Amino acid sequence: MVSAQWHPPHAEDQPYAHLILTTHVFDRGFQAGSVLGVAVGILSVASIITRSTGSAAFLGSCAMTIVLPIRMAGKERIEWQDRAWRLLENKGQVEVDTWSSIGMTAGIGMTAVIMRRNALRLEVWKHLVGGAALGNLAGVVGYLGWRYGVNGGHTD
Repeated sequence: MVSAQWHPPHAEDQPYAHLILTTHVFDRGFQAGSVLGVAVGILSVASIITRSTGSAAFLGSCAMTIVLPIRMAGKERIEWQDRAWRLLENKGQVEVDTWSSIGMTAGIGMTAVIMRRNALRLEVWKHLVGGAALGNLAGVVGYLGWRYGVNGGHTD
């Protein structure tokens, strides 16, 4: 998510403030829905975890897509720029975003392989979104283990 052109030295120069903040909030909604979906899936039946997680992650993303404009209504451009700049400046946030993105990609790939091997054809999008959501959670757990377990909480 982060490149030099996306993260200028000053918040006032932030060119993609709305995109950065919207993407961040959408991703956090996806993660929150993933957690709820896993809980529902575990409580129901283990075989439907990807479907319930996919549906809940989608609903979490939709909820955050609705909440963001409400929360940021009436805010000046500089406020959007400042929030986006702070997200990109926060090394921990950038790390967790990177780990969760890698996890999502791996989750989609693994789910696609499992679906192909088991000839699952029903509700493909729910399984793939669920795989992305589970991968997202695995990425965050991996990040927490790496950052706080292996590195003792240090970023350097």
